[in-house]
Amino acid sequence: MAVREDKKERIIECAVALFAENGYYKTTTGQVAKAAGVTQPYVFHFFANKEALFKAVIDRACARINEAFAGVEEGPERLKHAMGCVFTEIMKAHHSEILLAMQAHAIAEPEIREHVRGHYRQIHDTVTDKFEKAGVSQADKEASRFVGIGFLIAISDVMDLPVLNGFYDSSEGKDTCGDVSTEGDDLSEVCV
Repeated sequence: MAVREDKKERIIECAVALFAENGYYKTTTGQVAKAAGVTQPYVFHFFANKEALFKAVIDRACARINEAFAGVEEGPERLKHAMGCVFTEIMKAHHSEILLAMQAHAIAEPEIREHVRGHYRQIHDTVTDKFEKAGVSQADKEASRFVGIGFLIAISDVMDLPVLNGFYDSSEGKDTCGDVSTEGDDLSEVCV
């Protein structure tokens, strides 16, 4: 059983790399199979088609983001900054995967767009809930702003255009992220 799960994870990892390099439309399941060292029918054992494989990549990336945001424990005055630090750390650790999730809305396939829309809603709901529980004023509006800034960060990274990150306050640089508190995952030392 563990070998099968390892191979499934290997397929997903190779799919992330290929989708990031070639895009959704130019990547084939045959390329993914070759990169993963398995046969194409073996890919289809886990994923019905390329769309299902891409959705699995998006599921994993969005789950990482959601779980990380849900695990941040800070007061209202530091919560947005702490969650920004966690997002920065996830972008570093899982760069291609997170960028794919942040850009997946641009794929024209209706089923993928709907799938991604659901994940974006869930992330927004998680952020809103965190802000509400921390007592952040206008939590829904602030969550929309926070998620929007995340998209801007992803765009600036993809385009190698750091000027788009001009809103970033250098007085709250990476050195202030080291003491961010998270619950129970491997992001306990974010932005160090």
